[in-house]
Amino acid sequence: MTFANPEILYLLLLLVPAIFWHFVKKRRGEATLLLPTTEPFRRTVRTLRTQLVHLPYLLRWFCVAMLIVVMARPQTSNAVSEKETEGIDIVLAMDVSTSMLARDLAPSRIDAAKQVAYEFISQRPNDNIGITLFSGEAFTLCPLTTDHTALLSMWPQVTCAWAAHGLIAPGTAIGMGLTNALTHLEYSPSKSKVVILLTDGVNNTGEISPLTAAELAREQSVCVYTIAVGADNGKSRQVVATLPNGEEYKADVDNTSDPETLRMIAQTTGGVFYQAESNTKLKEIYDDIDRLEKTKFKVLHYDRKYEAYVPFALAALFALMLEILLRLTILRRIP
Repeated sequence: MTFANPEILYLLLLLVPAIFWHFVKKRRGEATLLLPTTEPFRRTVRTLRTQLVHLPYLLRWFCVAMLIVVMARPQTSNAVSEKETEGIDIVLAMDVSTSMLARDLAPSRIDAAKQVAYEFISQRPNDNIGITLFSGEAFTLCPLTTDHTALLSMWPQVTCAWAAHGLIAPGTAIGMGLTNALTHLEYSPSKSKVVILLTDGVNNTGEISPLTAAELAREQSVCVYTIAVGADNGKSRQVVATLPNGEEYKADVDNTSDPETLRMIAQTTGGVFYQAESNTKLKEIYDDIDRLEKTKFKVLHYDRKYEAYVPFALAALFALMLEILLRLTILRRIP
C-alpha cells in the first residue's frame, strides 16, 4: 500500500506526547485524600470500570490517528510487471470508402472485413496491433498496442460513415492509407512488421502513389499483404450517402478494383496478394500471418491505483461512536 500524501503521517508523532501528558497530568492533578495508612485499600477489588477508565481517551486519539491516515490518502500499490513475450507488429489498413458497403460479401464488404479482422485480433494476444482507416484521406484509429481490449472497443468506429457523412474526403487513397500505416512501424524493433492492406477500389486520390508507398515499406522491411475485396466485375447498387432527412441515397457503383497495383505492392514488399471474393478467402491471409516469424519484446503492465481510505475512515467512526457510548454509560464520570 502507498500513500498519496505520506508527509501527513508525521502528524502521528504528536500522539506520543499527548498520550504521555494525559497520564502524567492525571497522576498529578487528581484530588488526593490524606490517610495515615492505605492498608484497607490493598484488598480492594479492581472492577471493569476502573480497568477501562483510560479507554475513552485512547479511543479518541485512535480516532485522530485514523483521520490522519485518511488524509494521507492510502492507495493500493501500483504494481508494474514487465514480461517478455513473442509477437509481431501489425497495422490493419482498411478501406472505409462508401464502395465498401456493397453486399457481394455477406452482410457487406466492410462488415465481412470487420468480422474476420475482429476474430484475428482476438486470437493473437501477444501482437502489437494498430488500425489505420482510409478513404480519400487516411487517419489513425488506434496506434500499435497490446491492449486489445481497448483496441476492440474502437471497433464500432470502423465504418463507412466517415466518408458517407463527409467527415473525411471521398475517394480511395491507397497510397495515403499505406503510408499512414508505415509511420507506426518506422521505429519498431520487431523483426516481423506487417501491414494488411484491404481495399476494394482503385487509387484515385491522395498525394502519395501506392507504388511509392510500397518502396517506403520495402526500405523499412515491412511486409505488406494486400487484399482486393469483392468481385472484380460489373456494378453494384449501394448506399453512397445519407441525406439530411436520414434517407439513404443509393447509386450504381463500379466494382472495378486494381489487382495489378495491389499485386505489385505485395511483390515489392515480400507479401502476398489476395482476391477475396468471399468471406472464406478473407481468412486465408490471417492463416499466413500465423506462420510469420515472431520476435520477443518487453511489455509493461500497469495496475490502476484505487483509494483505500474507507477501512480507516470506518475505524475512526467506530472509535468515536464507542468513546461517546462509554462516556455516557458505564464510564460516565461525575465531576
